[in-house]
Amino acid sequence: MVKFLKEAAQVKPSKKQLDWFEMESYAFIHFGPNTFTDREWGQGNEPESIFNPTKLNCDQWVEAIKAAGMKGMVLTAKHHDGFCLWPSKYTEHSVKNSPFKGDVVKEAAEACRRGGIKFGFYLSPWDRNSKYYGTPEYNDYFCNQLTELLTGYGDIFYVWFDNACGEGPNGKKQVYDFPRYIELIHKYQPNAVIFNDFGPDIRWCGNEAGVARHAEWSVIPSELCFYSDVQTGPGPMAEEGSLSYLYNTEQELGTMPNILYSKGLTFTPAEINMSIRPGWFWHKNEEPHSLERLYHTYLTSVGANSCMHLNLPPTTEGLIDERDVARLKELGELIRKEFGKELPATIEKKADEPKTQPVYTITLDCPAKELKYVVLKEDIEKGRIDFKDFISEAQVAEKYQVSKAPVRDALHLLAKQGYLVSYPRKGYMVNHFTIDEINQIQLIRRQIEYLSVELIIKQASDEEIQSLYAYVDEKDGTSGNSEFHLAMAGISGNKFLPDALSELLSKIRIAKKSDEVNHRIHRALIEALKERNVEKAHKCLEEDIAFL
Repeated sequence: MVKFLKEAAQVKPSKKQLDWFEMESYAFIHFGPNTFTDREWGQGNEPESIFNPTKLNCDQWVEAIKAAGMKGMVLTAKHHDGFCLWPSKYTEHSVKNSPFKGDVVKEAAEACRRGGIKFGFYLSPWDRNSKYYGTPEYNDYFCNQLTELLTGYGDIFYVWFDNACGEGPNGKKQVYDFPRYIELIHKYQPNAVIFNDFGPDIRWCGNEAGVARHAEWSVIPSELCFYSDVQTGPGPMAEEGSLSYLYNTEQELGTMPNILYSKGLTFTPAEINMSIRPGWFWHKNEEPHSLERLYHTYLTSVGANSCMHLNLPPTTEGLIDERDVARLKELGELIRKEFGKELPATIEKKADEPKTQPVYTITLDCPAKELKYVVLKEDIEKGRIDFKDFISEAQVAEKYQVSKAPVRDALHLLAKQGYLVSYPRKGYMVNHFTIDEINQIQLIRRQIEYLSVELIIKQASDEEIQSLYAYVDEKDGTSGNSEFHLAMAGISGNKFLPDALSELLSKIRIAKKSDEVNHRIHRALIEALKERNVEKAHKCLEEDIAFL
């Protein structure tokens, strides 16, 4: 167990994954025959003559992308209909047989270079036009087209695949040779990150609605991303169960129960993607999403251990719709307003605190009214604000004397995390957990704390265990139970335990409306740890959990 957790703590990103994180956001461009047929998915039999963007201006795309603060573009070089936006020599179904006759990939790549942003492409494995699809020969065909894109358009920062798969003309589904595709990319564009449901660099979050998980994990079981590099040995429970049920939609991919059963861990973060409109291709009658929704997606992607991939569909003329351009400008201005300036602050370490759980005081040099999520969460936990009745964004904004925008984001996130319940057209209420929900929370908490105890007994020093007495007072019933248990997690040697435990304890505090502590139990628990007595420590934990 200890060996595995030490390995897990050392799982780290590659240089190109770090470069990807630093981009924060980039654009997707869906453009092709579907733009002209007003459809989302083509059949593959659309005539080449339909593609004719008479005012194509990729520099206009780049300027719109930059206005939103995005740092790259991923062009749909070929969608499921098999139509190629470059004059591929391996098919007649391309721009070379259209009235346009140009090379959209070339124009987009050059515009990106002129504009100072990065260029990448999406090449759909599913091809509804190719006669080879559904046969072994198709992988050769696909690799030939992939090589054209990898070698003919300069540096590529991103190659984007999905696993869309349908029946070919012979009624057979294609078996994609992804290892071969990945090898080609590593050969010709070694600095490019690769998106695929199963890795190797970036994975799908499980939806196309711009919705991130509460905790968007980067370190995950290799069972989910088997094209990624495995950086650890198997978990201690690997022989006792299977993670075959895991899929992209699993909410707790990187939680302790999952990683313990894994055959090994990888570093494969998720991308949060959505379109600026309801559709991925341009439709005249659609409007862009609200600024509020786009900004929220930015906060819950870039602000939640991921990147935002926002689709921008050009019109039949070959331009980004002016309505979308205006919304992108608004988004960029809002992001720059909220995050364009650093908040100067001083940090002071509180004296006489244990080394394992130091306390710091952060003092901002100027008021930061937008930092209300943490404040609001703490006030709910400590009972300083209790929504006994429905309370609106306006009421919360008035209480804290801030604008509605940061309050709206804080309330939405707290509802998503389970602290609040949202009622349409009524407002919010504190989530009054049921007995069954409390029992479920305590079940997970128990397993984490059992593990914490076992790790402490195996590897914590006597001095570290002794430091826990700083959290024990002579009088029972005072506040501070959470601090004690988080301090225990802090000396376990596993840096992930405190965060995992913190969220559970927060929910318990809200459910119980207190953080009462029984110091007698805590002193007994410390003594059990000093004796290196696992059974005795577990009994103390059970008594402590029952106390709450």
